Amino acid sequence: MPDNKILLLGTRNLGKVSEFRALLQPISWDLISLQDALIHEDIEETGETLEENAILKARRYASLSGHWTLADDSGLEVAALNGEPGVKSHRFAGENATDQDRINLLLKRLEGVPAEKRQAKFHSVIAIASPQGEIRLSEGICKGIITFEPRGTKGFGYDPIFEIPKIRQTFGELGFKEKNVWSHRAIAAHIAVETLNNIKFS
Repeated sequence: MPDNKILLLGTRNLGKVSEFRALLQPISWDLISLQDALIHEDIEETGETLEENAILKARRYASLSGHWTLADDSGLEVAALNGEPGVKSHRFAGENATDQDRINLLLKRLEGVPAEKRQAKFHSVIAIASPQGEIRLSEGICKGIITFEPRGTKGFGYDPIFEIPKIRQTFGELGFKEKNVWSHRAIAAHIAVETLNNIKFS
């Protein structure tokens, strides 16, 4: 496969890498990870929006690798917390916090909030950058509610406390393929697939 059909997945999150490999199956590109590309640089997410962070990562990794690069930033926006943690979802409980630390803090912040006021949405923005810095964007939103306690051990991040009301299951309870039917990342990736399939090479 020619080099110009290589797509670098610009994330160190192994859960995201697995999801993207599944979601991007319809494209004819050869997907590689940061590890495959021998890139060890961590990029600080200094943007004030999900879009800014996605672009920041995609452009930097594309520049470092010389390949087209896909990067995303996702956030959980909770209505009762005025949209928090949002762009700070990963850093919500501090830089070195675990997924469990973030879940515990979020549930603590929502103590006393009744079920009917626990609406939330997962928001994902995907940026695809060329080695020259051109950007193509896609986004996806998945609406749900925050549960009172974690349910399920699958997925990552806030998945065990984010329930899809239509099926009354959390992302943590859903299998890999089931999650990819509903998730914010799946919606954004579906648009990204169309974008990638329409990129022309001279």
